[in-house]
Amino acid sequence: MSQLIYPTCDKKRIRKIDGTSKVYLQYNFNSDIRPLLDTNISIPPQYWDRVTRRVNHKLPNDCGSYKELNKEIKRQEDLARDLVRLGIRMKVVDMVAFVKQFYNPELDVTDLTLKKELFERLSKSPEERNNDDLFFQLEEYIKAKKGRVSDKTINIFEQVGQHLRAFEKHSGSKVCFEALDFNFYDAYTRFLTFEYVQERRKTPVIGLKQNSIAKTIKQLRIFVKDRIKRKIIAPIDLSDFKSQEENTDAIYLNFDEIRKLYNLDLNNSPVLAQYRRIFIVACLTGLRFSDFSTITPENIVGEKFILKRQEKSDSPVMVPLREEAKQLLLEYFENKGVVHITNPDLNANVKVIGRMAGITDSVTFSYKKGAQTIKDTRAKCDWISTHTARRSFCTNEFLAGTPIKLIMKISGHKKEKDFYRYIRITEKEAALLIERIWLARDGMQPLTMVTSEPGEAKDTV
Repeated sequence: MSQLIYPTCDKKRIRKIDGTSKVYLQYNFNSDIRPLLDTNISIPPQYWDRVTRRVNHKLPNDCGSYKELNKEIKRQEDLARDLVRLGIRMKVVDMVAFVKQFYNPELDVTDLTLKKELFERLSKSPEERNNDDLFFQLEEYIKAKKGRVSDKTINIFEQVGQHLRAFEKHSGSKVCFEALDFNFYDAYTRFLTFEYVQERRKTPVIGLKQNSIAKTIKQLRIFVKDRIKRKIIAPIDLSDFKSQEENTDAIYLNFDEIRKLYNLDLNNSPVLAQYRRIFIVACLTGLRFSDFSTITPENIVGEKFILKRQEKSDSPVMVPLREEAKQLLLEYFENKGVVHITNPDLNANVKVIGRMAGITDSVTFSYKKGAQTIKDTRAKCDWISTHTARRSFCTNEFLAGTPIKLIMKISGHKKEKDFYRYIRITEKEAALLIERIWLARDGMQPLTMVTSEPGEAKDTV
């Protein structure tokens, strides 16, 4: 059976933000199975020669030396072929999985540690090898969750895998269940804090925020415990895997600011007007993006309520409609062909609308990155996102005195602890709220001196 390996740079593949595409080694196991091996080389795709399968000599100098890049590609081709030959000599059953798992540009096929690991894996049955393979088990876990949890939750699980693979590549050590101890936890969290590169950003950002790391650790722990409960792997002590979250700084829009958005003249901007309509509906109903972006006329009950099955919890919720929200929804349905609402586009456009409405006061938030506290100051409009709408609804209703249990019925929160994380009020708003409660209770009657009868002791109320 011929097993060819050759480099490729497919122009149709998703490119990085800087306009480059990755060069891969394509392993042609057979006519149907052709996995790609990452070379860690990226070039503008127009300078890839499909005939020679090499970088074109016209590659601009600022993209690197085409000779050196071709030399490195040739070296990696030979390295991948050596790995395949090793697998054949060792009579590897699943050659594709073997090559995908162990290939990396810095691989040394003569490394005795690698050979020892291969012999150990090959001494096990395919089922045993799958049980031991953390990434295989994570993929199985994600498959089982699909259709039972929201797409957003699935994305979080997938990010756990991405972070673990990045750490494996960075550390040069295989990530497996047996490696999950305190030393792993310490090195992994340090890597996520100071080394992990977020390449999807316009400008690559190094390191995750503390809350992002906490979410990753939490989901990793949940996944491992699931595998233990199912008796797929032996029990592992995860007591050191602690997710230390910090309070999240986030804005909400008060009714005056929502009113500014509502009254903003967007007659000449039908696209922005459509984004404004659905965003304000969200501010007045407390629905999540996955719910308010999929509202249809069939969800309107008696022209007074929205009846919607929440995507995240798969439970129904009935939300009363203010007159303004009802009118905006009717306009939204009527103009639905104007724009297809997506989360990223709505996030970008509500910032523009907020600036046009004059919501531009400076707001400073801070977050932890290791032991360092980083402050970020922006105009308030630049902090607005789709989640701001839900947070605004919860906070405004809380300040208006709506019973928390009733707000939670609409917002879909199951626990008060989770609900209170949505409340964003300033110290002044908290003081005014307490003052209003005092006035409602006793009119803030002054403390008075009670005069006692002659010969009796005096006391005060």
